[in-house]
Amino acid sequence: MSIDLVKIIKLPKSLDERGNLSFLEEERHIPFKIKRSYWIYDVPGGEARGGHSYHKNEEIIIALSGSFDVILDDGNNKKTYSLNRSYYALFVPKGIWRYMENFSTNSLCFIVASTVFDEEDYQRDYQQFINSKINKS
Repeated sequence: MSIDLVKIIKLPKSLDERGNLSFLEEERHIPFKIKRSYWIYDVPGGEARGGHSYHKNEEIIIALSGSFDVILDDGNNKKTYSLNRSYYALFVPKGIWRYMENFSTNSLCFIVASTVFDEEDYQRDYQQFINSKINKS
């Protein structure tokens, strides 16, 4: 997979003086059926999350509160996305190495995934990830 397939999706916003509302719908705003959702919070200063890629899973990453950086790597190119708005969703296809860092205080990272949890789907060794990209060339 190429980093060129990564994209920011602007989610719908309903603005109201009582507070704003945003939402996402599977196969409408995001390109897959949702099989799992999870969130990351209370990340200590200086810590990073992620550090893996997936063989099958695709994800949408949203900063519901606060901010953090998502660093993506397809084996040839790296790109950093700074997420800090709850109406922007980052689509990350399978086969892209990812990690998150620079979490602000009280940040909340929400993720929806295209597969249920399966440890076998993870590629957690960066050198093996790079080698698999070289072998496919």
